[in-house]
Amino acid sequence: MKRNRRALSKALKYRNSGYSGGGANRERNTLKSFLPAHYSAKSDIDFNLDTLRNRAADLVMNSPIGSAAVTTSTSNVISSGLKLFPRIKPAALGLTSEQAVEWCQHTKQEFELWANSLNCDYYRRNNFYEMQRVAYQSYLMDGDAFCIFRRRYPTRDNPYSLRLQLIEAARVSNPLFTTSPILGTSPYGVEMKNPANGHRIVNGVEVDGSGQIVAVWISNKIWNEPVNLDEKLEWQRVKIFGDETGRRNVLHVCYDSRIEQYRGVPFLAPVIESLKNIARYADSELTSAIIKSFFSIFFTENYQSSGFDLNQVLPDNDGLTDEEMDKVMREYKLGAGTITKLPKGVDVKAIDRSNAQSTFDPFINAFVKQIGAALNLPQEILIKEFQSSYSASRAALLQAEDEFRQRRIAFINDFCQPIYENFLMESITLGRIKADGFFDDITTRALWSKADWIVQGSHLIDVTKELQGAQMRIALGLTTHESEAAKLCGTDYNENLEVLAYEYELRNKLLPNIPENPMLQPTNPNEENSESEETPVESDRQNL
Repeated sequence: MKRNRRALSKALKYRNSGYSGGGANRERNTLKSFLPAHYSAKSDIDFNLDTLRNRAADLVMNSPIGSAAVTTSTSNVISSGLKLFPRIKPAALGLTSEQAVEWCQHTKQEFELWANSLNCDYYRRNNFYEMQRVAYQSYLMDGDAFCIFRRRYPTRDNPYSLRLQLIEAARVSNPLFTTSPILGTSPYGVEMKNPANGHRIVNGVEVDGSGQIVAVWISNKIWNEPVNLDEKLEWQRVKIFGDETGRRNVLHVCYDSRIEQYRGVPFLAPVIESLKNIARYADSELTSAIIKSFFSIFFTENYQSSGFDLNQVLPDNDGLTDEEMDKVMREYKLGAGTITKLPKGVDVKAIDRSNAQSTFDPFINAFVKQIGAALNLPQEILIKEFQSSYSASRAALLQAEDEFRQRRIAFINDFCQPIYENFLMESITLGRIKADGFFDDITTRALWSKADWIVQGSHLIDVTKELQGAQMRIALGLTTHESEAAKLCGTDYNENLEVLAYEYELRNKLLPNIPENPMLQPTNPNEENSESEETPVESDRQNL
C-alpha cells in the first residue's frame, strides 16, 4: 500500500495541471526566479504609495513624455471645463416641455453665476471650471484628490455661500497620536487605529468595522515639508457625511482598480521605470551630441624623428612673465584659410565629430508605444504626431476617446455631479430656483438633479465628415442639437439660435437684395436629387 502511494505521488509530481505547465511552472529556467507576491490592496498600493507619488510627480514635472501623458489626458477629459446641461424629465415632474426647457435654462444661468465666479473657490483663486482642471491633474499625478464643502457669507456679486476647498492627496495621512501607544507613529504608516472609537485609519482614510469610509484625516501641511518649519503639524478629522443631513462633506476623486482600495494609484505608476530610463537615455544622447559638436585637434609627434621637441611649435617664453605667456597662448587659435608650416615629424589630427545616433528615434518610438499601450493612449495622441491617413488618425482619436470617456464619467460622478446637487439644494432653499417636491422625496430630488456634463469642443480632422456625421446622429434621434453644438464647437445651441435670428433679421433689413449663402439653407427632404448629389442624411433615410 505504501509502495503504491509513493508511486502515485511520484507520478503526480511531474504531471502538469492547468497553469502549472505554463505561467505557474517552477521548473523552467525562465520562471525559476520569477516568484512575485500578490497581496491585498493595502500591501500592494498603500505600502508603496508615498514612493509612487514622489516618483510620478517628478516625472510629470521633469519628463517630457510623462508630462505629455498627464496634460494630454487633462486637455481631452476636461478641456476648458465640463459644462452643465440640466436634463429633467417633464412628464415625471408634471411639467410641459416648454416649462422644462425654461427651467433648465434658468438653472443653467444660476449655476453659471456661481461657477464663473472666483467666490466658488474657498481661496478665491479659481472659478469652478479651472478647479476641475486642477483637481483632475492633481488626481492623475498623485493618484487621488479631495474636495471639501465649505461655507462663507454671500457677497454682493454672489448670493451663494457654497465654497469648494481642494486638498492635495499628501495632506490626507495618518495622524500622530503622541499620547496613545498605538501602532503606526508615522503619517506614512499604512494602517493605524483611532483610539477614540477603534476604527482603522488607512493612509488617512478612516473606516469602521464593516469597511465603510466614515472620515478623513487632513493635516495643515505636508509631513516633513522643508518650508513652514515653524508651523505645528496638526490633523483634523472631517466626516465624509454630515450627521444631520446625511449629505456629503468630502469628495474623493479616485479611479479604483482593486477591491478594498481606499487610496488611488498615480496615473504614471505602471510606466515609472520606463519613463525614467527614457529620460536617462535622452540625457546621455544629448550630452554625447554636445560633446561631439566640439571641434578638437591634437598635435602628434613621430618618435622616429630625432632631436625634436613638440614644445618648439610654441613660442619661447624667455623674458616673458606668466601673464604675458598666458596672453600669447590664448592668441593661438584656428583660423580660416590658414597655412602653417609644421616642424618635421609633427602632424595635426582632428577628432571625428560624427554622431552615430541613428538608433535613437526608433528606440524612443518603441518605448513610447509601450508606454502609450500601458496608459491606454495611442502613440499618435501621446506625442501629438499624426503621419498616417485620415482613417488611421481618426481611429487613434476614437481609441483615445474611449479612455477619456471612462475617466470623464468617473470624474463627473466623483466631483461635478455632487457639487451640482449641493448647489441646487442651496439655490432651491434660497428660492432662486423653483422645484416642487425636491425635499419631500428622494426620487423627486433625483429627477430634479439629473444633468449632463459635456466637454467643450472636440477634435475635427475633416470638418465636412464630422458635420455630416452630426447631421445623421440628429436625424436618427441619437443626439440633440444642444449636445452636438457643445461637443463640436463648445457653444450653446439655444444661444446660437437667438443670435442667428437677430443676424438673419439684420441681414434682410440691410441687404434685402443679396441672396443668402446656399450652404446655410435647409435641405428639402422632398427634393429629388441624383445619387451623386445625395446627402448622407437623405441617403440614410432612404435606406431606412
